[in-house]
Amino acid sequence: MGKTLRDFGTGAGLLARGFGLIFSSGRLFLLGAIPALLTSLLLFGGILALALNADDLITWATPFADDWSQTWQTVLRVAAGVSIVVAAVAISLLLFSGLTLIIGGPFYEAIAEHVEDRELGGVPGTQQVGWGRSAWIGLRDTVLLVLLAVVFGIPLFVAGFIPVLGQTVVPVLAALVGAWLLALELTAIPFTRRGLNLKVRRRTLAGRRAMTLGFATPAYLLCLIPLAGIVVLPAAMAGGTLLAHRAREFSTGSASPTAPSSPVR
Repeated sequence: MGKTLRDFGTGAGLLARGFGLIFSSGRLFLLGAIPALLTSLLLFGGILALALNADDLITWATPFADDWSQTWQTVLRVAAGVSIVVAAVAISLLLFSGLTLIIGGPFYEAIAEHVEDRELGGVPGTQQVGWGRSAWIGLRDTVLLVLLAVVFGIPLFVAGFIPVLGQTVVPVLAALVGAWLLALELTAIPFTRRGLNLKVRRRTLAGRRAMTLGFATPAYLLCLIPLAGIVVLPAAMAGGTLLAHRAREFSTGSASPTAPSSPVR
């Protein structure tokens, strides 16, 4: 337990270092904030539409409760509303980070390169990804991660209908799942620069799960604040670069921490 808490704290410290790196350079901050702002504007309409139609959506999803007593009908539909919000938040954050990394691939690659040069003394053998390749890899990974979010979200959505448990434990579990998937997105560029694909990324981060969640959970929660992602995402990109390096150091694979293995396709 003690080691898990230390690793969790180390992960949170990596995010804090990311904020420090971004705020120490106005150029880096702008590089990361501009794509995040564009994506925020794109997704704002969808979130607003969901908010305006939430009552109708909940009623449509629970037609079997129309004949229930007012008390139980309210309990069920509040639970359904919480479940829908949790699912929508998880998917929207993945879309937000994924689309931002696709749109701003060269910007975030520049951030990753700056962090590696300044904090790690450079990483030998890294690859210049380029926008086209980065966009394709980012789109493919985002689709896969959103599908994973849906797979995990279905049982969590169902569990959200359970009174008390669905409004307390389920949102916590959903946040941890969302944070894990967000970490996979935020470390995409530094792993790709090393020639490592999503499968290797997932396995490597799983080897330091507590540290990964310590980094990603506060990033995930901060992104829940409206428009905070414009500031959080650049810092998380810088922190994610450090996390990728640290996780590779602890990897049990035969490859060296910095040398690329099989190329990403």
